[in-house]
Amino acid sequence: MRVLLIGSGGREHALAWKITQSKSLDQLFIAPGNGGTRDLGENVALDITDHKAITDFCKLMAIDLVVVGPDAQVVAGLGDDVRATGIACFCPSKAAGQLEGSKGFTKALCDEMNIPTAAYGRFDNEAAALGYLYQQGAPIVIKADGLAAGKGVTVAMTIEEAEAAIIDCFGGAFGASGAEVVIEEFMEGEEASIFVLCDGKDTLLLATAQDHKRAYDGDTGPNTGGMGAYSPASIMTEALIAQTMAEIIEPTVRGLAARGTPYQGVLYAGIMLTGTGPRLVEYNARFGDPETQVLMMRLKSDLLEPAVGHRDGKTLRPHRPMAR
Repeated sequence: MRVLLIGSGGREHALAWKITQSKSLDQLFIAPGNGGTRDLGENVALDITDHKAITDFCKLMAIDLVVVGPDAQVVAGLGDDVRATGIACFCPSKAAGQLEGSKGFTKALCDEMNIPTAAYGRFDNEAAALGYLYQQGAPIVIKADGLAAGKGVTVAMTIEEAEAAIIDCFGGAFGASGAEVVIEEFMEGEEASIFVLCDGKDTLLLATAQDHKRAYDGDTGPNTGGMGAYSPASIMTEALIAQTMAEIIEPTVRGLAARGTPYQGVLYAGIMLTGTGPRLVEYNARFGDPETQVLMMRLKSDLLEPAVGHRDGKTLRPHRPMAR
């Protein structure tokens, strides 16, 4: 199998490392790759925002499978464009990828499927958002609706912090991603992540993890895209994992399938463990970075197996999950 891996970060280095262990692999290309991936496959200087350049390369090099790493390419529909050429792609569709691409979209799905999450308001103008803030008070969470490299979320402990975050969003700090803002209830608890594989109907638990998110010592400061992680997350007991799957993950997959936009690929959920049980913080429609760097070290099965299963129309059931 000839594989093209999209991305250039630590996540892609970890994915490349794991892919090279597959007996199914003949050749691995990484676009654009990095210094670490250079030792695992062939780095290719492609503009990954240029979908035609990607599909032309796939045809030229007889690529059998494309694995998409970064969120922006998932949300931009690279998977759809690759599959339209008849090449398999391990990546959700653009429609299903809205789980990450729009926080408002995910909140609406939670309402529809009765998925436990924070109470919220969604706004497309600064005045209305500020009015809601003054009504709700602080602490409160301000989120740019679209992608912001993991940095579009402000956990504001004061009204002044929240005001500044709202003004930044509508002032263009996150470009088009901040054109709409979701303001959420502040949830008390400890956050953990859960990773599952989805084939559009069935789900298979991979693992749990926790990342180091805040910029400063003592878990303080602004959120970053993540600065290290560990797995498993010991706080996620078997009972909490089962509850999360039943109340959050599975209703999400059912809801997307019912809409005619089945989710296929890796689904990564941020979960807040509150006094009333697990509640959804947000979804990511791809492997996480930095979590992938620890997950791939733990994964004992062939990473290409589920991708081949998708291509051949098989379910996820034969594939072995890793330990919790």
